[in-house]
Amino acid sequence: MRTIQLEKTGNPAEILNVVEKPKPQPAAEEVLVKIIAAPVNPSDISFVQGRYGIRPELPSGAGFEGVGTIEAAGADVRLPVGSRVSFTAIGSWGEYAVVNQKAAIPLPDAIPDDMAAQLFVNPFTAWAMVEESGVKEGEWLMITACGSAYGKLVIQLCRKKGIKTVGTVRRDGLNEDLKKLGLDEVVNTETEDLPKRVNDITGGKGVRCVVDSVGGTTTEAAMKCVGQGGKMLIFGLLSQKNPRLDVGLMIFKEITIQGFWLTEWMRKVDTQTRNQTAQGVIGWLASGEVKLPVEATYGLDEIVKAVEHADAPGRWGKILIKP
Repeated sequence: MRTIQLEKTGNPAEILNVVEKPKPQPAAEEVLVKIIAAPVNPSDISFVQGRYGIRPELPSGAGFEGVGTIEAAGADVRLPVGSRVSFTAIGSWGEYAVVNQKAAIPLPDAIPDDMAAQLFVNPFTAWAMVEESGVKEGEWLMITACGSAYGKLVIQLCRKKGIKTVGTVRRDGLNEDLKKLGLDEVVNTETEDLPKRVNDITGGKGVRCVVDSVGGTTTEAAMKCVGQGGKMLIFGLLSQKNPRLDVGLMIFKEITIQGFWLTEWMRKVDTQTRNQTAQGVIGWLASGEVKLPVEATYGLDEIVKAVEHADAPGRWGKILIKP
């Protein structure tokens, strides 16, 4: 089989290669998935760079999630061969992946392949973080880098729940499209004073929670937008710059700052919560009311173009790899 492999960590465009390997065979409670499509997510890039919570065991495959069909199954597998599944496993950028059956979700026909390829990382994170935020109907939630695939999902989920949203961008080209998805207010952090704008938008109350993936000065400014007793959930560092957190604000506004990592969240929550999240996400995506746009697709031989496109500014949709 053909798959993407890295021999060392570093710049994805420089170190990723297509290699030929024997087709793997599933062990007990594992399935062999013939991959249809897999997205290029920021977490995938961080993994290749050696900056993620899970470090690659070199040589390593790449890509954390995808969609495919079960071609073979090991002992004690409840999923039938031929099933179409969304899955999570290291090595989704390839023709095949061996997946533990617990990490494979059977899909209804209503969820198309391009959407199913993106089912785990962003939809589960968006759903779980909105729940963790504690923001109620009519309250304000802020999303930094709201034009990301994750940001678009949070906007749509908050609209569904009646939560008001304010999002940050660095350029104005996508503002109207974001508002069509349900974003209430947008602030350009390059040209506007974020705390002042949010103070005006919220009538001086501030937002109930910020979900932040940027870091650096954006996080520092966003912290000033949190209202009394509010919360910041930090789950990324797109700027690759650690923010300087204002301890005085934390103390006197009683702000909670919490890290969020979907892998750890899925591990620690109980089975009922995990199943409710999966059912909620699948039902939401199958409803037809969610938009998960795809901007471009690439084959394995075009991996360099794929990762470079994924890192390009101003994208509206996700980049997919289709072996």
